[in-house]
Amino acid sequence: VPAAASRDQEAADRSSPGHEAETGSSPAPGRPRTKFSASQLQELERSFREQRYIGANEKRRLAAALNLSQSQIKTWFQNRRMKFKRQTQDAK
Repeated sequence: VPAAASRDQEAADRSSPGHEAETGSSPAPGRPRTKFSASQLQELERSFREQRYIGANEKRRLAAALNLSQSQIKTWFQNRRMKFKRQTQDAK
């Protein structure tokens, strides 16, 4: 995966009500990509620093607190772990 294409993968490929989504040509059908707010990203990153794998209770709590779906939280964590893995491999 090219670096430019994978760099933004921490944002989930789903949108939720009340969140601005990017417009433009998207090759995949379905929902537009979610634009996470700065406060949402701050809370997601804080939670990721505490624990890279999110449990069901924390996922529910974050989803409710950030007005996102549990699947968006799950996808964000999956993408963030991959970003972390790339960063640690690049550092070697």
